[in-house]
Amino acid sequence: MMTLAQEAVGKIVAKLGEFEREYGDVCGKLEDPAVVTDHKAVRQLSIRKAGLEPLVGAFRAYNAAAAEVKEFEAARNGGDAELAAMAASELPAARARVEALLGEVTSRLVTADDGKVGSVMMEIRAGTGGDEAALWARDLLEMYQKYAARRGWNWEVLELTPEPGVGGVRSATVNVRGEGVWTELNFEAGVHSVKRVPATEAQGRIHTSTASVATLPEPEDVDVKIDWANEVEEFATRAQGPGGQNVNKVETAWQVHHKPTGIIIKMMEAKSQQQNRERARRLLMAKLYEAERARHAAERTAARNSQIGTGGRSEKIRTYRFKDGIVADERLPGEYGVREVMNGELDRMMKDLIAHETARRVAAL
Repeated sequence: MMTLAQEAVGKIVAKLGEFEREYGDVCGKLEDPAVVTDHKAVRQLSIRKAGLEPLVGAFRAYNAAAAEVKEFEAARNGGDAELAAMAASELPAARARVEALLGEVTSRLVTADDGKVGSVMMEIRAGTGGDEAALWARDLLEMYQKYAARRGWNWEVLELTPEPGVGGVRSATVNVRGEGVWTELNFEAGVHSVKRVPATEAQGRIHTSTASVATLPEPEDVDVKIDWANEVEEFATRAQGPGGQNVNKVETAWQVHHKPTGIIIKMMEAKSQQQNRERARRLLMAKLYEAERARHAAERTAARNSQIGTGGRSEKIRTYRFKDGIVADERLPGEYGVREVMNGELDRMMKDLIAHETARRVAAL
């Protein structure tokens, strides 16, 4: 059972009070006739409400249990001897309930911000390994698409650069939307290594190839301030690659250049210029938001030599060993079946990763 210092408990309760007020504000907006007609706003608010609901429910249960303890303590110290004896006998169990609920609500607290993010930009890029790396990037893309379908998430391909010779993927950017999407997919950021006999290998030798995954929370418009007129240069351009004569003759692709950071994004997957423009802008906002999160995380790290809720993307996080039939995640002690994982059955691994990260964050409080 978790035991926290009184000062830490006070900070936790104060933060929980903020989330409870935010929950009330979200519920109020969802009942506002002016908001109900805005389907995009309703979707975003509903995801945020769903993320806050378990936390607020646990906090209210904790408050009720804490109030009960105070009532028992008052009765124990009162003038009625019979009532005092009864209260004294009930106090240990009531205090144990408070401690248990405090542990639960603290665990929920450290993941509450994750649950409020309902849209993620995921980038997958082939790494070392030549053609096999491109095949591996394609396999990872399909794995996540299958998992998104299992979770009922919306899956939208924003950009895809194929490797035509072998049927692989050099790079891809997708948008995944739905409840709990950031809570789970943020664990996937990093290098994914595969050990298997490639389809391109004639001698049956095992090769090691890699692909990198980046996950970026897609912010709401209010989270990122961009001076589109002065900071961004954007223009229509012609798409490149296969797709017929129309691809190279009509300027349907869209490119944005954020001058302060040097970020350049070109979108050409959609058939219309307007769709590519909207996608490029969304991806730019996500990248800027992530850069700001990384900056704040670096400041916290320098101050206390640890981080909560962020992780580097440069190191290997997982190895898929096809010959042994297992997947090993660097952060977890157990192993998982490679066939099940590649089929999108990531549920058990995600549950273990959430439990591991929650314990780490609680220990850092």
